[in-house]
Amino acid sequence: MSVETELKLRIAPEHMARLKRDPLLKTMAAGRASTRRLHNVYFDTPSLDLHRHQMALRLRRVGGTWLQTLKGGGGVEAGLHSRNEWEMQVPRGELDLDALKASGAQLPRAAKKKLQPVFSTDFTRNMRQLKFDGADIELCMDSGKIIAGAKSRPICELELELKSGEPRQLFGLALALLDIVPLEVEHASKAEYGYRLYRGGKSSAAKAQLPPLEQTQDIAAALRNMIFACLLHVQANVPGAIGKLDEEYLHQVRVGLRRLRVALAMAGRHRQDAELNDLRQQVGELCTKLGRARDWDVFVTQTLAPICAQFPEHAGLRAVMRASKNNRRLQNGSMRAILASNDFNRLLLRIGGWMQGGYWKEFTSPGSSPRQAGLLEFATNALEKRGKQVKRSGMQLEEGDAAQLHAMRIACKKLRYSAEIFRSLFGAAKTGRYLASLARLQDIMGVLNDITVARRLLDEIGDKTKSRATHALILGWMEHGQARRKAELKRHWKRFSEQAAFWD
Repeated sequence: MSVETELKLRIAPEHMARLKRDPLLKTMAAGRASTRRLHNVYFDTPSLDLHRHQMALRLRRVGGTWLQTLKGGGGVEAGLHSRNEWEMQVPRGELDLDALKASGAQLPRAAKKKLQPVFSTDFTRNMRQLKFDGADIELCMDSGKIIAGAKSRPICELELELKSGEPRQLFGLALALLDIVPLEVEHASKAEYGYRLYRGGKSSAAKAQLPPLEQTQDIAAALRNMIFACLLHVQANVPGAIGKLDEEYLHQVRVGLRRLRVALAMAGRHRQDAELNDLRQQVGELCTKLGRARDWDVFVTQTLAPICAQFPEHAGLRAVMRASKNNRRLQNGSMRAILASNDFNRLLLRIGGWMQGGYWKEFTSPGSSPRQAGLLEFATNALEKRGKQVKRSGMQLEEGDAAQLHAMRIACKKLRYSAEIFRSLFGAAKTGRYLASLARLQDIMGVLNDITVARRLLDEIGDKTKSRATHALILGWMEHGQARRKAELKRHWKRFSEQAAFWD
């Protein structure tokens, strides 16, 4: 068994051709480039038992030779794929499960007698052995397709496989290649895309999968797991967001980035680092840009849509809706352009490289005390700080200023993200009621914030619609019951502030 560590990157065909000609590759070359045709057949049971166990079993034909490979275990971290691999030559194009067993690999017991071909890949691979920053890295440029029945999907990607050195050097090479051609970090393998093609059906946006934490867990390991989970949440939704598959993909990208910002802040609270501070700042700026697109999403779908439904023949409302939808399209288009940009992918690669760097190897507790704080203590302190920020903001509620309300809403959001990250340390019974109450508080503040946002957005489209009366109608509709909402906020804040925090 060996462990395969590689970084996968998407690339357009025209950029692949350009990269192959670039002189930088020649300066790093440790031998001649080679090209070969690879045909792979992937096997699984009709119920996809291997896939459910995070395994992939294939037969690969390379010229007149057949290789049998099983991959399993490991995971994906910021686009870095690490998996256990068992590979052996077989005499003909058929599975040899006895040889697989002899190698130490274990298939699910129920799968052995039900294996069948489920999809295949057919592609040309251009391979180059490179020396980069002291590491030996194999660069594979793959072009071809994945086939499942009558359906197919193109392959055009780079694989940077670490032969010797450290994983951070893969990210360093990727950043160097990004200076030559546009690239996108790829979180899914060819096998994963093959399974999606085989299963068919409409894909859906990925929700956050926060890692369970244990009180005995090392703080550095817990923080790394949190950050990687946030990165995976973002990266899993980027292709769908760029491809306009569903608006939920964009929403999940925004949620993932906000969680990532909170997780990076936690790392910074434990130990400062110049690169970390810069990355946090860039993620924060990105959140601000993407938040503008969200404002138009909410305004069109949650603010204007119900009003237009009540007055379907109102010409002024239709004009406002048309102008707002156009602004929304422009903002979402800008957001997709950001997610497809080199700058965004450079940020992802920088975070991935930093996550593999010296910051984590030298991770120690701050202060003069030699005692290493436990994870539970660290989580309690972080939540206590966030909780105090919320309480300070809540003390300003009586004044009812929009800016103060916005500050409180942001403080509540950060507390909620932090509480969700650490909830497994305290248990569902202790955290459930508190988080539900916090979510309700956010909902009320969100409705009140929508009014402030609506005023700003109506000002932006004022010249296009030229209807003060219509704008007054919209604001009047929204502000109806505003006093009731504010009273509800005060009542709920009183109940929330009086309940005991689950980390006390």
